[in-house]
Amino acid sequence: MSENKLNVVVPRDYNGTPIEIILREGKAAEQIPNHEPLSVSIDGTIDTPLRWLEKKVELIDQKKAYISVSRDDMSIALVDKENDYYSNNIAGGLEASKEMKAFGINADKRWEPIKLSRFFKMHRAFFKDKTENMTLVSTLKNFKAKVTQDIERSKEENGSKTDNYSQVVDSNLPKSFKLNIPLFKGFACEEIEVEIYADVDGRDVSLSLVSAGANETIEEYKNRVIDEQIEAIKVVAPDIAIIEV
Repeated sequence: MSENKLNVVVPRDYNGTPIEIILREGKAAEQIPNHEPLSVSIDGTIDTPLRWLEKKVELIDQKKAYISVSRDDMSIALVDKENDYYSNNIAGGLEASKEMKAFGINADKRWEPIKLSRFFKMHRAFFKDKTENMTLVSTLKNFKAKVTQDIERSKEENGSKTDNYSQVVDSNLPKSFKLNIPLFKGFACEEIEVEIYADVDGRDVSLSLVSAGANETIEEYKNRVIDEQIEAIKVVAPDIAIIEV
């Protein structure tokens, strides 16, 4: 018969209350292996660094962290544990909304009139005036343009040359129309005026959408939103260095 001995240390102030001892036999569970710490990398919206700091500022050393701001890239990034291999990187930025990308406003996107007509028809919800949308759909579907070209070429005996070319396009396209769409991902809709630019080359016609107002609003938004985020971060984490790049 095997004999198991158990050593029990009784406290000096033990009052005699029964002590329950449980003995288990068998193989002990394997110890969970140790792993290196994992760094956190998040890429979200422009307020992501601020939201992260609001919940975790007490867990970080502000002197070993910094905020990087890029107005050109419309982004803000938080680096925590800057000299640590396992540093945390929390970034966010302003990104053009999927609607702006789909319309191709102020982008190098070319439309055939009939395709733009179908697109406008399927995205009527973003038009300020539904009647204006119907008119545009019909106009683009039956696009007409009168092209007048003037060509002047001459060469004189003394070597002088004249080579002039001009083209005037008179189409049935409206001068502009209004949309109500978000300029940035995650932001509310804004009313913008959009112009249609036509590029006519013989029988080939391509259209592009341009909005000076949208471009101006984006610049104003960008700086205002970034400034608001910086001021809020200063309140939450006053000792973090903020660097504009």
